[in-house]
Amino acid sequence: MDKLTENLAELGSGCSLPISLEVIGERWCFMILRGSFNGVRHFEDFLSEIGIARNILANRLTRLVEAGIMSRRPCDHDKRKVEYRLTDKGTDLLPVIVAIRQWGEKWETGVPSNPVLADARDRQPISRIALRAHDDRILGLADLCWIDETELRNHETTAGEGCSDRGDMVVRNLKEIGESSAA
Repeated sequence: MDKLTENLAELGSGCSLPISLEVIGERWCFMILRGSFNGVRHFEDFLSEIGIARNILANRLTRLVEAGIMSRRPCDHDKRKVEYRLTDKGTDLLPVIVAIRQWGEKWETGVPSNPVLADARDRQPISRIALRAHDDRILGLADLCWIDETELRNHETTAGEGCSDRGDMVVRNLKEIGESSAA
């Protein structure tokens, strides 16, 4: 099992990454989500705020509603108007949007965006989005590995019997994968 990696051949059948990208992996979807996180709720406001064509906006809003990322309902104050709001599923995309923004600030524009996203309680800029371990350590590529799901399940079963050592698990470190593909 020295070839333990994501099964790239099965990307279309059940892998969460391409399925997710089918729903949100397009520029205008991200712009609509950013607008929603900034309080934009109405079709006409999306048009003027993000500069999107009417037909593209209608298509993307429909897609986001069908995916359960946004809800569409009549406005409370004017039943003739429609309001688009993020669902819980949509709100869970906030770290994704922030991570992409931070990546762009670092690698594309080279400058922090204004306004700065801050903690509402302390009025301090948020930290960079990072991968964190179960004990809250920040992880980098060298700290990550792939473990087969059955191996994790088997270990959970034996952990209940008093065995907590995970050193015997078969893993493939991401750093090694990157080094071998660079050769």
